[in-house]
Amino acid sequence: MDTIPLEGRVALVTGAGRNIGRAIALALADAGAKLAVNVRASRDEGQSVVEEIAARGGEAVLIAADVSRRADVDAMMAEVSKRFGRLDILVNNAAVRREIPFAELSYEDWRAAHTVCVDGAFHCTQAALPLLRASGSAAVINIGGMTAYTGAPMRAQVVTAKAALGGLTRALAHEFAPFGITVNCVSPGLIDTVRKAASAGADPAHRLDHKTLLGRRGHPEEVASAVVWLAGPGARYTTGQTLHVNGGAYLGG
Repeated sequence: MDTIPLEGRVALVTGAGRNIGRAIALALADAGAKLAVNVRASRDEGQSVVEEIAARGGEAVLIAADVSRRADVDAMMAEVSKRFGRLDILVNNAAVRREIPFAELSYEDWRAAHTVCVDGAFHCTQAALPLLRASGSAAVINIGGMTAYTGAPMRAQVVTAKAALGGLTRALAHEFAPFGITVNCVSPGLIDTVRKAASAGADPAHRLDHKTLLGRRGHPEEVASAVVWLAGPGARYTTGQTLHVNGGAYLGG
């Protein structure tokens, strides 16, 4: 088995400063890819990821950009092109996950989830498309969520936004196939992460309604492994799919 399946490849991971995004960036680097590590404001966390990649012998650059702002995204892609000259793997991970009862949900909070999760994926994928097409065998990987399939209390805005990513995945799989670009979605569920107060409590309410068949919560690294596979040579015949990583908490297509 090739231990560096992504050697010579370049990846961009949005929202890569912590938790699942951080694990994805590190795993892609360990697989041989050069990394553009994106954060919106948490520069210290992003720089820590860059330094950890360097300590492991990899190459990475920190790019601060708000994925909901097209000017920021265009500038980010220009920086990727300038630094690496190519882009082969795009991971749309940036998200917001606040818990708010629907009766109290403001339109501003509703839009915030869509602006980051859905509009962010739109901006990043469209802006990256020229580089991805030039790759000849690129991969776009959207990070969804189990609640897009199960639903969840106090998360109407997040559930709806994550569900939209599934539709975007399938639509773009059709459009991008002629360019050799695969588009897939990884849907994590019940993963041990540390959330900021602005995103959700330490133990989101929806977790109380679900149990895994494996009797434990997952680790960010287990989600990252799925992303590495979808980005690599072994998944070139896989596109338009959602890969569920949830320990059996949800069994579905």
